[in-house]
Amino acid sequence: MFLLGERLERENKTVKAMIEIYCKKNHNSNIDSCSECKDMYDYASYRITRCPHKDNKPACTTCEIHCFSIKMKENIKKVMKFSGPRMLIYHPVLSLFHYIDKLKTGSLKKHSN
Repeated sequence: MFLLGERLERENKTVKAMIEIYCKKNHNSNIDSCSECKDMYDYASYRITRCPHKDNKPACTTCEIHCFSIKMKENIKKVMKFSGPRMLIYHPVLSLFHYIDKLKTGSLKKHSN
């Protein structure tokens, strides 16, 4: 197992929490017994642990590197759209850190077209 830095550990926890919320509300299950959500979490977690930015990792939406396959990117976007607003209720501390990480100066930004 990889020893992740604080930022990557938090990112991993946030993704897991979002997938858990989505799975519970949409599949009446949890990620341990839902193969679709377990696969999504395993994929996202693998990508997070391999992030070339390490602990300086920006929020994925602002990153210039596209780590996720097109299919997984669409799946995780659906999960985040559903779970994002609910994170404030179920995981307010993770939500706060996620927003702080997004706002950090020095975070990579997408170029405007």
